[in-house]
Amino acid sequence: MGTEAALITGGTAAEIADSVRGLVERGHLSPGEVLPPVRALAEQLGVNRNTAVAAYRVLARSGVVVSQGRAGTRVARRSRVPQEGFAAAGSLRDVGTGNPDPRLIPDLGPALAAAAGRHVLYGEPTIDRDLLAWAREWMAPDVPADADELRLTLTSGAVDAVERLLAQALLRDDTVALEDPCFLASIHLAQLGGYRAVPVPVDAEGMTVDGLRRALEQGVRAVVCTPRAQNPTGASLSAGRAEALRALLAEHPYVLVVQDDYFSYLSRRPFHSIIGPEHQRWALVRSVSKFAGPDMCLAVTACDADTASRLEMRLSPGTTWVSHLLQRITHSVMTDEAALALIDRASSHYAQRNAAFAALLTERGLATAAGDGMSLWVGLPVAAREVAERLTRRGWLVRTGDDFRLEETDEPSHHLRLTVHDLDDEDAATLATDIVAAVHETG
Repeated sequence: MGTEAALITGGTAAEIADSVRGLVERGHLSPGEVLPPVRALAEQLGVNRNTAVAAYRVLARSGVVVSQGRAGTRVARRSRVPQEGFAAAGSLRDVGTGNPDPRLIPDLGPALAAAAGRHVLYGEPTIDRDLLAWAREWMAPDVPADADELRLTLTSGAVDAVERLLAQALLRDDTVALEDPCFLASIHLAQLGGYRAVPVPVDAEGMTVDGLRRALEQGVRAVVCTPRAQNPTGASLSAGRAEALRALLAEHPYVLVVQDDYFSYLSRRPFHSIIGPEHQRWALVRSVSKFAGPDMCLAVTACDADTASRLEMRLSPGTTWVSHLLQRITHSVMTDEAALALIDRASSHYAQRNAAFAALLTERGLATAAGDGMSLWVGLPVAAREVAERLTRRGWLVRTGDDFRLEETDEPSHHLRLTVHDLDDEDAATLATDIVAAVHETG
């Protein structure tokens, strides 16, 4: 037992938890430090083993410690999670942003003018009538519910929706199945919520069946799946994979299944759901930010009646509702023929530019296949970090697959996630040449 751990005191679970929290706050116990096993702590303090167990449980729920099974109980780390968007690139060309092309985002000017109208008062419905009708048509074909009974909820974007869905279903230290590699925001949500993330590998057809089976065997209470344009890999569920996942989840009807279809309107792939008709806890989330603009923080969630009721309780008018001005702007954009034509053009542009860049890499000896989505997932025969360092010297800022991992590991990632759709042909050719050269130099 470490010297600092010997400072833990207390005779009740609450006293022991307060003691540990105080030692952490004063820096006597450091992030990542292993605490005494339950039996050893109980003997040290002269208390019942169950008292020590209860103390650790309180600490885990408050996020002070993390239980790692046989690896013991550790003081929680406060590591910073990488964020999407532009990095501090300086003079470097940033190709790791994950951002849409602003030239392909509809002009909000006309929609802003159209949104001006009567004031909305407290107590009115949280969803604007016109937006509700549009959203119902958007969501109804893809969920296991009758259109007339479909329950819809609005949140301030997809990340907000997923956070609220997990919060109403999970307690701190509960387990949630997340794709690995994983969307950065999902990693962040798991850490902030104090949930234990169980990684489910992703291949070219999306979340793997064996990976989800192992997660379910570990007792996960929720699953978050990206059916199309999985970030960062660009994978989309095939019909066969979705069917196999539905069959597996049919054995666990009360596990909350969240499908984050964030790319929806921009996707070039069909939507395949993993939610079967008899599943009891489910949600489909679709946001508008990727095609209407990142500042358009609005997402529509369709879910089962019980989950919908819980969400609605946390989104009452006057507290956390989504602005009706934003709703009217969204409806105006999404029902405008010119705006829809631009969104379709953006979809083609992202797909074509990613495919073209994948072809450039393949021609240069680095076989790459384009998936769906805003970015490109490039596999490397060498460590991605070393390639990224060499690309920095050539004027490029890239993002490696290390950022998207759920678990810390000493094994380096062999992937880059690149956002290349805004490069012209000359710059794209230069970047492809530089990547291949950096790989050869590293090898």
